[in-house]
Amino acid sequence: MKIIETSRAPNPRRVRIFLAEKGIDMVYEQIDIMQEEQRLQHFTALNPLQRVPVLVLDDGTSLCETIAICRYFEALQPEPSLFGASPMEKAVIEMWNRRMELNLFFHIAQYFRHLNPNMAHLEVPQVAEWGEANKPRAMDGMKLLDAQLAANAFVAGDKYSVADITALVAIDFLKPAGLEQPPGLNNLARWYGEISARPSAKA
Repeated sequence: MKIIETSRAPNPRRVRIFLAEKGIDMVYEQIDIMQEEQRLQHFTALNPLQRVPVLVLDDGTSLCETIAICRYFEALQPEPSLFGASPMEKAVIEMWNRRMELNLFFHIAQYFRHLNPNMAHLEVPQVAEWGEANKPRAMDGMKLLDAQLAANAFVAGDKYSVADITALVAIDFLKPAGLEQPPGLNNLARWYGEISARPSAKA
């Protein structure tokens, strides 16, 4: 079993943090997406969408998409639970993870992909106006997160979950994207300091 990834990309980092929280060791194989190695025939055979990460099982089966890979490992090793245990926990974590994906991570990534000149050969066409349109949406996503953290220790409540992983990676992606947090988000700052201090954050 191995994971094919690009270590600097944000989605592979979500999986690495998840596995670190689980205490699961993994073999990693690197490809360079900036050199377009994801377009090579052998990788395209594993993932026709040509994206990382890809989990390759011992029988050759490939699993793609970050959350699908995390769910596979959650099923293999349920504890510590990162997707929730009770029906309500599972639903709330799913809700907040999707909110972090769609209302924060996505907008930061779109800003980066459409405005960073180094991404021009991967994002065809780059649309600067679309990139700029995502900036206020990303700011709103951070305000949503800050409001949620006013009454909660973690993104989805009182337990660390996959929603915290998605949010952490999104916030860390602000710097390479060239964005900054809006001022005054003290709840987010408190949470970010605590989450960043976890050993898994360095995965």
